[in-house]
Amino acid sequence: MDAFLVSTGIVALAEIGDKTQLLAFLLAAKFRRPVPIVLGIFVATVVNHAFAAAVGAWVASAMGPDVMRWVLGLSFLAMAAWIMVPDKIDEDEASLAKYGVFVTTLIAFFLAEMGDKTQIATVALAARYESIIAVIAGTTFGMMLANVPAVIFGERIARNMPLRLVHGIAALIFALLGIGTLLGAGASFGF
Repeated sequence: MDAFLVSTGIVALAEIGDKTQLLAFLLAAKFRRPVPIVLGIFVATVVNHAFAAAVGAWVASAMGPDVMRWVLGLSFLAMAAWIMVPDKIDEDEASLAKYGVFVTTLIAFFLAEMGDKTQIATVALAARYESIIAVIAGTTFGMMLANVPAVIFGERIARNMPLRLVHGIAALIFALLGIGTLLGAGASFGF
């Protein structure tokens, strides 16, 4: 349950103001069809985060416990710093409209997530926890928690969201995970 809850919380917070959330705003404004947009976000996230979690599980199995502890601890600390860097959306990611709302959202989100903070976080979380299913479910749920309201309520949320505060909280959580991992908090998991 820890893997699910931590994954949900980290991704939900990290996603606020992220380029994929900006993409959700853009798609919602362009198409004004929330159901296929939300479904596209969901499918793209499950596929992307399943791949990322598989990579994380593979990395965890390929490294010894001491190396893994350091890699994870430093990765979480790097994520804490990276989360404070604001994202910008590339207009080309939303220019796939000729394929329909669902397919456009699916492709745009999948591509926007490649190498994104939440994908990297999913790799690290899957390496940290033994249950990649719980991590995939948690990161997907966190993504949906952040993006569904963006699709439905759009601009009203964007104007009233204190992004620096939300990013600061997410960075603090990543930093605590990093410090805890470096100090051996994950010893019961073998690293």
